[in-house]
Amino acid sequence: MGQGVGGVGRTIPERMNVRDNEVFTPIDLINAKTLSSVINSFFGTNQLSQFNQTNPLANYHKRRLSALGPGGLWERGAGFEVRDVHYTHYGRLCPIETPEGPNIGLISL
Repeated sequence: MGQGVGGVGRTIPERMNVRDNEVFTPIDLINAKTLSSVINSFFGTNQLSQFNQTNPLANYHKRRLSALGPGGLWERGAGFEVRDVHYTHYGRLCPIETPEGPNIGLISL
């Protein structure tokens, strides 16, 4: 994600140098298609966003959120504060649908 956003960030000064002494809006400087493809690529291929295909009933919940993996946490180093429900999860994630055992609270289905 950082490389893709960095690429978008490199094009901004180039576009500003082409047109001197002009007032710019964000839509003039940022290509929406490029930014959208970077975000879609991140959520489609990153290990922190996992596609669930094991349960046919899981079609209602296509993605699992995980705090584990590259750039994330380890099972043993995660304390209660990390596993607890954060106030930003209310209405978005189900606090009950999580595996039992060492991954409890680290993976939300």
